[in-house]
Amino acid sequence: MAKSQQSFNKKEIEKKRRKKKQDKQERRAQRKAEKTERGSVPFEEMISYVDENGNLTSTPPDPSKKIKIKAEDIILGVPPRDNTPMDPIRKGHIKFFNDEKGYGFIIDSETEESVFVHINNLDGPVRENDQVMFEVEMGPKGANAVNVKMVEQV
Repeated sequence: MAKSQQSFNKKEIEKKRRKKKQDKQERRAQRKAEKTERGSVPFEEMISYVDENGNLTSTPPDPSKKIKIKAEDIILGVPPRDNTPMDPIRKGHIKFFNDEKGYGFIIDSETEESVFVHINNLDGPVRENDQVMFEVEMGPKGANAVNVKMVEQV
C-alpha cells in the first residue's frame, strides 16, 4: 500500500479550515433565522422626529407651532461685523507679572479678557493689581498689550 502524500499536520490544518467554514455557515443561518423571527420593523416605527427643544421623539411635531423663517435671515459663515469703532486705549489691572522673566498678563476691565504684556512695552515698573491703560496689538500668538502706562490714583 502506498504512503499518503499528506502529512499529519497538513490534514489537521485542512480539518480546521473545514470546521471554520462550517461554523461560519451555521452562524449565518442562525442570524437569518433570528431576523425572520423578529420580523422586519415597519418604516413608520423607525422614523424619529425632533421637537421644538431639539429632543428626539416618536410623535410628529405640531404644525401649529411651526415658525416661518425667511431665507434672507439665515447667515451662513461669519456674521457681519458691526462697524462701531472700539476705543484703542483700554483700561485694566495687572493680573500677574514676573519681574525676573519680564512678562505678565493684564485683565481688560471691559471685556474681562487676559492680554499678554512684555516688560519692553511698559513705561515704568508695575506690580500685581495696579490699574493701567494700554493698547492692544495682535501678535503671532494672540493679543499683546503695548504702550502700557500706570493710571494715576485719585
